[in-house]
Amino acid sequence: MGRPGLNRRQILAGLSGLTVAGSFGFAALGTGADALASGADTRVRYWNLFSGGDGYNMIAMLDDFRKANPGIDVKDSTLQWGSPFYTKLAMAAAGSRAPDLGVMHLGRVTGFSPGRLLDPWDAGLLAKYGVREADFNPELWKRAVIDGTLYALPLDIHVQLCFYRKDVLKKAGLLGDDGRMVPVTSVDEWFDVLKEAKQATRKGLQTIGMWSADQNFQWWFFVAFYTQLGGTWFDDDGAEVTFDTDKAIQVLEFLRRHITDGYVDPGFAGGAGAEQFVNGGPFVWEGNWSVPVFDSAKLDYGATPLPPVFGKRATHAESHAFVLPHQSDRGGAANEAAHRLAAYIVRHARQWAGGGHIPAYTPTLSTDAYKKLNPQSEYVSAMDHQATEPKVWFAGSTGILAQRVGPIVVSSTMGSAKPDAAARRMRSTLTELLAMKNPMDGQTAAQGGAVA
Repeated sequence: MGRPGLNRRQILAGLSGLTVAGSFGFAALGTGADALASGADTRVRYWNLFSGGDGYNMIAMLDDFRKANPGIDVKDSTLQWGSPFYTKLAMAAAGSRAPDLGVMHLGRVTGFSPGRLLDPWDAGLLAKYGVREADFNPELWKRAVIDGTLYALPLDIHVQLCFYRKDVLKKAGLLGDDGRMVPVTSVDEWFDVLKEAKQATRKGLQTIGMWSADQNFQWWFFVAFYTQLGGTWFDDDGAEVTFDTDKAIQVLEFLRRHITDGYVDPGFAGGAGAEQFVNGGPFVWEGNWSVPVFDSAKLDYGATPLPPVFGKRATHAESHAFVLPHQSDRGGAANEAAHRLAAYIVRHARQWAGGGHIPAYTPTLSTDAYKKLNPQSEYVSAMDHQATEPKVWFAGSTGILAQRVGPIVVSSTMGSAKPDAAARRMRSTLTELLAMKNPMDGQTAAQGGAVA
């Protein structure tokens, strides 16, 4: 992209205002002196941030790849999720110690200095191993393209969902003939549903868990409902704030009403909503990664995208995506093997869907095996109704945008700030962020950090 490279000193200086890992060791990378697996002649060093159930699923997929490709030795390393992961990845790319393949949240790619800290994908190699643009949702693919070049290969989307207990909703008369929650198309309909569900709920349980005091979840919910209203954030050039405070007030009042009308107990913090759901609460808004948790609890439940209370269907979505951390000498067998590995996992994501994520590779979604997954097949439509953060350098999972604006949403939801005052603060904060320089390249959004 015609920009000079970054070194580790510049990365450290640029990240000084962010959350930085306590240690910047590179032991996880391994070295060229490590012995190759028996029978392998090429090594792929792969960094990821998957733990828990996702970690187990990824390990199983890697093992399948190793069996199918004995000539490739995959040296995988799992690092701490969040800011520490991104800091280490940036320093590795700037210090000529980058792995051959990595994983990022797609919303963070724009701010990761594509062309300096990330190398572009070779579309020809991806096609050779069975992955083409036509196999992906167009909007999802577009998010992975910066300056006309593909810098990320989406693995999935993970979305915010409305989980519901079928036993409670059946008692309340809120299940349709198909065994799914009755459709909701307006704010009034939604609160009518909550009213009926509350009457069918055991005493001591709240009607809906919605992480009312959590800045990340409240931000994600805000993004979803603000998108339903057709709200925008910035102009196409990333130079002007277009945030609509009137629309924001509608969303903030909607979120706040769950508490004031008595459907959410603000005393239940954090994951208590999920616990209440397991114990018999009718609703909880959670990420799709809760599917294995509720499956293991053997609940009779369903899950649908967040209700389209403002008319337009949209639910918050992020994406895990494969990236190629910058290597000054990228190419050759290891680079081709990295393309082959990423393409393999993307194309064999049926097991990944077991963790609740929606595979990005759309041919998977039409298979009988995927259609038999419940509740995954119920909310698969979210792929076509993604509400995403704006494409600016300070957005994305664990990004500055959520850190700065999320607490403002919480202040309104919890009642310490009026919705109109919170909306004005949100717009003011967006204006401040737009003027900030990306620590990765020293440019504001208007200078290139928000290339669409």
